[in-house]
Amino acid sequence: MDLLDDAREMSTYLRHLRREIHREPEVGLSLPKTQERVLNALDGVPLEISTGIESTSITAVLRGTAESPSNGRRRTVLLRGDMDALPIHEQSGEDFAATNGAMHACGHDLHTTALVGAARLLAAQRNRLSGDVVFMFQPGEEGWNGAEAMIREGVLDAAGRRADHAYAIHVSSSQSPTGLVASRPGVVLAAAYTLEVTVSGPGGHGAMPDKTRDPITAIAEMIGALQTAVTRNFNVFDPVILTVGTLHAGTRHNIIPEVASFEATVRTFSSDSEPRLREIFTRCLKGLAMAHGVDVDIRFKPEFSATVNDSSEVEFTADVVRELLGERRYATAPHPINASEDFSLVLDAVPGAMLLFGACPPDADPGRAPGNHSPLARFGDAILPDVAALLSGFAMARLTE
Repeated sequence: MDLLDDAREMSTYLRHLRREIHREPEVGLSLPKTQERVLNALDGVPLEISTGIESTSITAVLRGTAESPSNGRRRTVLLRGDMDALPIHEQSGEDFAATNGAMHACGHDLHTTALVGAARLLAAQRNRLSGDVVFMFQPGEEGWNGAEAMIREGVLDAAGRRADHAYAIHVSSSQSPTGLVASRPGVVLAAAYTLEVTVSGPGGHGAMPDKTRDPITAIAEMIGALQTAVTRNFNVFDPVILTVGTLHAGTRHNIIPEVASFEATVRTFSSDSEPRLREIFTRCLKGLAMAHGVDVDIRFKPEFSATVNDSSEVEFTADVVRELLGERRYATAPHPINASEDFSLVLDAVPGAMLLFGACPPDADPGRAPGNHSPLARFGDAILPDVAALLSGFAMARLTE
């Protein structure tokens, strides 16, 4: 394949586009500036483009012009790149750092840019494609169900039929060596749930706690008890992770409030964990509420299913990585990653794979560099041509078989 050489010729363009997107990050489902930049970058490329109704998504279809296979069945490959940022004040020190209180701390600016690059690469090769490619530019991956919105609006069938294969690449600012691609068959990323707990009781004066029912002491005990409940009810080889991310209570030091609340994220790798989690959390929290004489409201909500790679698709993508980048550039991930992804919804409907790509800057140590979602996270954009070439390579290999 000559995709890698062509991608590297775009290096300057890709780096410039990535840094433009990085400077003005947007959060959630509404990303008008990012959408405009992507549409401008795709201008002139022979694509059928539609934009979202529920969000500022972009769906672009490239029609291959090669003769259809002998069996007459044209295949469709879907490539996904997410576009949204996080509500984090950037402290990376980059000269193109964002200053608007949001940050591309998960590398989605690289995903978006690489997908633009893949669209350009494949458009130049469309006479070799005996099928179609759907480019899924997705907002709202960071907890906004952006993939679900795009699926409702028909992204999986955008070429006129259901996609046959789906691929995505996610970059990492740490842990993985720069340029190393990793994946694994089966579960590659965890399922995610949100636990919301509100405790209430009659408040009062801080000097007279016996006249109140203190929700703060109750909620403090609940948080510790939940951690113990997880370790004592789930096998260590089939782990559950619970992390409390928000805690809200009180207005002044001498007032016992009437309400206290917290929210936690829960991660698991087994689809059968959800009913057990509900039962264990409910029993633990209601028991402690009764002991403290307070009321408790519990909401346990599924957020993302586990991201499950098709084993044959992992083998296929690994072969493409080795062919394009070299034998040493691919490794089998030893275990799933605790993070979650709404690309899981795509893989629930279409066989495919998500791969992880080390993007630590060359001047940093991957073992010590700040990780994704850190305000200090930095990503090296020299890997952009490789990511663009891989995404286009997956489609090219499938549609020229």
